Amino acid sequence: MKRITTVLSLIMAVSVIGVSCKDKASNKVVADNVATANDRDEAQKQLPVMTFEKSEHDFGTIESGTPQETTFKFTNTGNAPLIITDAKSSCGCTVPEYPRNTPIAPGESGELLVKFNGSGQNQVTKTVTVTANTEKGTELLRIKAFVNAPSSTPAGPVK
Repeated sequence: MKRITTVLSLIMAVSVIGVSCKDKASNKVVADNVATANDRDEAQKQLPVMTFEKSEHDFGTIESGTPQETTFKFTNTGNAPLIITDAKSSCGCTVPEYPRNTPIAPGESGELLVKFNGSGQNQVTKTVTVTANTEKGTELLRIKAFVNAPSSTPAGPVK
């Protein structure tokens, strides 16, 4: 009896699968969905492009502990609004300030201020990673300086 029930269940399962696969997949495609998908794909091709006037700034030779700052100017040369979501530096001695939650329309410009506290010695290079809704997703900016060592005062009593 169990054998008959198992065989009948197996035949039933094969029949259901066979009947459900007879419909052609092309008959199930809805033309409106195809048009909507094409529009969505075209919209995704429209991306902002962040074009900087410069991607690196050299402060030259500075004294240790002397604060410095520079502005990186950029333009949205793409065809969609640019939104900067984050800007992080490679070190706590460098602080980027960027336009937060402000869409920058195609053709418009913006500024990103980078402050450096002048710490370190000798040749110093710091990077700022800008995260935005561009195709690459991130842009890399660089600042550098030659930091002179702080003037040393003699330790102990002076004669």
